[in-house]
Amino acid sequence: MVCAARTPTMQGAPITRKIARLASRCPSRHCLGNALATLRLFDRVAAMLSSDLVRSVLDSVPDAIVIIDASGSIVFTNHQVSELFGHAANEIKGQRVEILLPERFRHRHVTHRQNYSECVRIRPMGVGLDLFALRKDGTEFPVEISLSPMDSNGEPLAVAAIRDITDRRTIELELREARKVAERANNAKSRFLATASHDLRQPLQTLALLNAAMRRMLKDSESADALAQEEQAIGAMSKLLNALLDISKLESGAIVPEVTDFKVAEIFAELRNEFAALAAAKGLQLSVDPCAIYIHSDPSLVGQILRNLISNAIKYTREGCVRLRCLHDQAIVRVEVLDTGIGIPADALAHIYDEFYQIGVSTNTSRDGYGLGLSIVQRLVKLLNLRLDVQSEINKGSTFALELPAGAGQSLQYARSTAPSDGRAARPLVARHLLLVEDDPAVRKATRMLLRVEGYRVSTAASMREALQQASENRDIELVVTDYHLQDGETGVQVITALREALGPTLKAVLVTGDTSAAVRELSSDIHLRLASKPVNAEELLRILGALLITSA
Repeated sequence: MVCAARTPTMQGAPITRKIARLASRCPSRHCLGNALATLRLFDRVAAMLSSDLVRSVLDSVPDAIVIIDASGSIVFTNHQVSELFGHAANEIKGQRVEILLPERFRHRHVTHRQNYSECVRIRPMGVGLDLFALRKDGTEFPVEISLSPMDSNGEPLAVAAIRDITDRRTIELELREARKVAERANNAKSRFLATASHDLRQPLQTLALLNAAMRRMLKDSESADALAQEEQAIGAMSKLLNALLDISKLESGAIVPEVTDFKVAEIFAELRNEFAALAAAKGLQLSVDPCAIYIHSDPSLVGQILRNLISNAIKYTREGCVRLRCLHDQAIVRVEVLDTGIGIPADALAHIYDEFYQIGVSTNTSRDGYGLGLSIVQRLVKLLNLRLDVQSEINKGSTFALELPAGAGQSLQYARSTAPSDGRAARPLVARHLLLVEDDPAVRKATRMLLRVEGYRVSTAASMREALQQASENRDIELVVTDYHLQDGETGVQVITALREALGPTLKAVLVTGDTSAAVRELSSDIHLRLASKPVNAEELLRILGALLITSA
């Protein structure tokens, strides 16, 4: 906005003339002559200030300046008006200001102008409206106008500063269009991820199950070695796929936190069961402190953060221990993962959350993992609006501290995504009858092969209708293993509910899913159900089945 100042007016010329008359009659003409010379110089400066300098200043401003009188006639325009509108100054001086507006706006503008003259103040014009101006050649362009009142010897004037916003409007339109394109791409990405979590894991799950079945059928050393190498390759592919899908889901906004109050001890117990064997295999001690505090957050996502931190701690610790503990006050719970590992150099701390970054590992060497764990952690911490600090010292270890809001009240039961076990797959004492519900033929055949080799009787179904048919023909079915996402929008949750209506409410169930967070929330209170993450680990699946069936034996 350009606020116009009143044109300087000087009263020097009348005074000069009066002094000149006095000088002609004054005997001290020399002194008065000097004063007269000074005042004449002052007159010339005043004239310059009142015309040339002021016009030069107004011509130099970037906006077009139009001054109109009370009747709406143009009394002054600066150079930018000619540049912007194509009118010479002498062409529009004395014309109504509406000459600069498109025809469709002129009648309304007269009313607005009259209203402004009754309540003058500095303000933008047309707040909330799209304003357009008209060039001499008849073309229109969007503008932004600021109004300011001024007074000239008692006559009210209005100063309008006009700015062409064509470039800004073009950029805004481009940004809006780009935002729409980004939203469409994001929605497409979300739809892709909804299927990718299922479909991309299916081939890997088939390979993992076939590998496990073959390892049970082939006993010679050469076959065992080949299958062991294949198992390692499948495991590496599974880890990379899971990490990449997790990052993609976080970036697309497909993961929405569901916050509740829950006990830290519930997650700590699960982490101890999950990582104790891994730590022991490296000769490390895994220490988990007791903690009866409640926290207020998403239990599934907090669990994923701590899993990645503990996994990293074990990976980079050669000897000593990894410790999980919590400190707290009334408002904040601080969960710490401490290790006695190799430590992180100070110049590397800024990069540890970068994708594919690993300390001391070049990009062209064999890698233990892919450097995605902490990148996922950072995204989850941001999603949950938490704080994560890290302190580290070379060859002494690191401490990652996660600060969470304290919770209150009773926690919802936190469903376990892995069944408690002692590390051994429990074999069935007799041929127990299982129902396998899986719509992918390859996965269905591989899973049935594994279960039959393990000694189970297996019936199969590809849909809820087929599952209910099997239930009506086989009343001795003790457990159902079902995929979470089935064809035609059916889910494993719906299958389990329908089968329990047919076979009894205590029917055991294993839900195999690539999206454990959604399943956990939906079935958090189901004590007869366990979850297995895709791509399913065959040994884990067999341990879960054995543990469930032992409890009902």
